Amino acid sequence: MGNHNNLSDGKITAGSHLSCWMEEKNKLQFQSLKENLYADAIIVGGGIAGVSVAYCLSREGKKVVLVEDGFIGSGETGRTTAHLVTALDDRYYDLEKMYGEKDTALIAGSHSEAIDFVEKTIQAENIDCDFERVFGYLFLHPSDKPESLDKELDAASRAGLKVMKLKKVPGISNYSGECIRYSGQAQFHPLKYISGLCKAIINNGGKIFTETHAAGIDHHGITTDKGFTVKSDHIVIATNTPVNNKYVIHLKQYPYRTYVIGALVKKASLPGALWWDTGDHDTNPEMPPYHYVRLYKYNDTHDLLISGGEDHFTGQADADVIPEENRYAMLEDWTSRHFPIEKVVYKWSGQVMEPADSIAYIGRNPWDKSNVYIVTGDSGNGMTHGTIAGMLIADLINGRENKWEKIYSPSRIKLKGAEAYFKNFAEGILSFFQNSPDGSDHAELSSVKKGEGKIIELHDEKCGVYRDDSGRVHIVSAACTHLKCTVKWNPDEKSWDCPCHGSRFTYKGTVINGPANTDLPFYSEAKKEKAHER
Repeated sequence: MGNHNNLSDGKITAGSHLSCWMEEKNKLQFQSLKENLYADAIIVGGGIAGVSVAYCLSREGKKVVLVEDGFIGSGETGRTTAHLVTALDDRYYDLEKMYGEKDTALIAGSHSEAIDFVEKTIQAENIDCDFERVFGYLFLHPSDKPESLDKELDAASRAGLKVMKLKKVPGISNYSGECIRYSGQAQFHPLKYISGLCKAIINNGGKIFTETHAAGIDHHGITTDKGFTVKSDHIVIATNTPVNNKYVIHLKQYPYRTYVIGALVKKASLPGALWWDTGDHDTNPEMPPYHYVRLYKYNDTHDLLISGGEDHFTGQADADVIPEENRYAMLEDWTSRHFPIEKVVYKWSGQVMEPADSIAYIGRNPWDKSNVYIVTGDSGNGMTHGTIAGMLIADLINGRENKWEKIYSPSRIKLKGAEAYFKNFAEGILSFFQNSPDGSDHAELSSVKKGEGKIIELHDEKCGVYRDDSGRVHIVSAACTHLKCTVKWNPDEKSWDCPCHGSRFTYKGTVINGPANTDLPFYSEAKKEKAHER
């Protein structure tokens, strides 16, 4: 069921589950870097943001080098549901309060242009990635107020989007309420798309290296963990959350885990479309978690309904008293009440970086040299934000004006609307530490069962202990290598997750999500033996 527990090194994907886009036999792998190089631009990160930046620069003749410490798409791009939308995670009437009508229209336009860019690039580069234009339907969650649809319809219209209200939601027979239809939305296969971009980058003279970890990063370039360097005039960090920015950005955005199932539905039983509800306001009225749904081809008799939701702060599932692995059952229950699903054949989770003011941070890295750029804060719209990054950063590097530069600037500070994010994150982290004040489980090593992970104090040091299905024990330091917060075991994806800023590590300590850029220390067999003697 899309579950591969042998994916322990983080090179193929950032967890124990494979998404429906991933196949081990078709992994996007290139050679690792084994020499010192110079480039006009070095891009760190092989997801849609990094690859889009590299593509946009390479087609204009820039000499680019892209490095990825796993395989291409092994991070969040390979774990997305691949919606290409102007219907954003946050309501347009809320965006208007923060940005005003004029800038909100610019935000809407940037996502619309991103979808157009993807479509034109697919045609220009002859990329077969199942791209399809579809309608999107936003419908009311039972806990939400009916007037919210009217407010969103008006605000989206003012932002220049083609929207209209329908009396019924196409494809959902047991829902009698109204919805907003968004025109011009799209969907595709994300890994097929970035694979096509990689081929174009190579054809344009660019270089791509996988299994290449940028251990050192500054305004001169990068140094890998093997000691090779890439010197460059421009440095772009596109690692989902920046690994070269230790404090500033991580005070302005928050990591969420989000869950996905892929369930079979009879072919042609549903229209090709995107669906979203307005979110559960009973669970969280300020930041209501919502559901997002789309279709994808599966076989001759069935399509795959891809349904996501049930979000929580990374490492803080316990704050809701709902373990990570139970989220799939909740998601299946919700989906079955709205769509005619049969067997669930995939499940996986992903990580969303939610900025305090709703849109991504794309541009020059705050408090750094002017030739260092970052892309982060996907806000659940990573496919379009990553594409916007390609266009925007290419303009900045080429010295061209870009109408989105100020809006997406990582240095911006927007206090309006940010209070809810600070409040919710503070409450979640407080609950986490109240439940486990010193971060440990006060257990003995022998108490850790097969398939289980716990924080245990060994020789006056907090350690993360995981016992695999064969009974072998894996011990790592429990101090996140970013800012030393105590990591939390994620039993669903078999990873150690940091509840402070979202860093994640495999059970062997390999870093798979920033802002940490260094592995957790992995203890030797000798240390394990001493722990047993104790």
